[in-house]
Amino acid sequence: MPGKANETTDAIDAYTRAGVNLDAADAAKVRMRDAARSTHGPQVLAGLGGFGGLFAFDAASLREPVLVSSIDGVGTKLKIAFALNRHSSVGADLVAHCVNDILVCGARPLFFLDYLALGVMDADQAVAVVEGVAAGCREAGCALIGGETAAMPGFYAPGEYDLAGCIVGVVERDRLITGAAIAEGDVAIGFPSLGLHTNGYSLARQALGEDQLDRFIPELGRTLGDELLQPHRNYAPVVRPLLDAGLVTGMAHITGGGMLDNLPRVMPEGLAVRLDATRWDILPIFRLIQQRGMVSWDEMARVFNLGIGYIVFCRQRDAEAALALCAAQGARVIGEVQAHGAGGEMERVVVEGLA
Repeated sequence: MPGKANETTDAIDAYTRAGVNLDAADAAKVRMRDAARSTHGPQVLAGLGGFGGLFAFDAASLREPVLVSSIDGVGTKLKIAFALNRHSSVGADLVAHCVNDILVCGARPLFFLDYLALGVMDADQAVAVVEGVAAGCREAGCALIGGETAAMPGFYAPGEYDLAGCIVGVVERDRLITGAAIAEGDVAIGFPSLGLHTNGYSLARQALGEDQLDRFIPELGRTLGDELLQPHRNYAPVVRPLLDAGLVTGMAHITGGGMLDNLPRVMPEGLAVRLDATRWDILPIFRLIQQRGMVSWDEMARVFNLGIGYIVFCRQRDAEAALALCAAQGARVIGEVQAHGAGGEMERVVVEGLA
């Protein structure tokens, strides 16, 4: 029997030498389960570690429920986290991004699953990421019911990882928001962002460099690293009152593609929207990127949110009531829906006042 024990020990050592430390992974997963449990309510029927997450959806409480799902990642914002060795916020960024995506359809989040792939299993780093995911889930009121953590030596560099997540939410079918109700004359209400959120970091890193992240930038009022790790805002708490009041005709989450590419995703054919950038504050970080990177404002509007992370459309007659519910959160009317000429003489999204 001693020979068998030695063979087992040698096998474990061999996997460790190959770059996969099973003991470190197991220790990290115990701590991750504690973070996940902090998001669980009675709907979660089993803890992490099984082959599938179990969620008891109370469909009887809804007349005609529609499930809404989305999947996304954090992108190269992770490069900033790596450089600064700060991993506690990117998980919450991921959740907020996904929550906002299904909010566009009017959905409330139910549960979330994450995927974390690392070059080398660093337990403290991995746990910090997942604790951030759990924090985002607690804020959003959804359960982290499962995930995958994979050590992939040789695929990712040591100290680096990729992070993605999937969310599932629900909305009553007669409260589903598709954008089909948007009409000529509707106003666009913009909700301010906190920074780049999780998009445009490849261009930002190229324009600003990554060797001065600890440097204080007077225009920003903080270090460059702090600015680039500003959180992705969860808009559900400020948008939900407008949905509950029945004031929304359509919505858009301003993510990759900026205003120019995201708004047409929800607007009916034959309509365009004209936005006035003088009506909101373009955050200093965007001006810094534009100046240092010598990027045209047209391209800036196609890459970044420019200070507006979420847009809600409503009828002109409802604008005052809508602002009464959300103006305290910095929301303001920033544009109007117009007819899109049959000859295509104007773009579907026009942003005026960028300078």
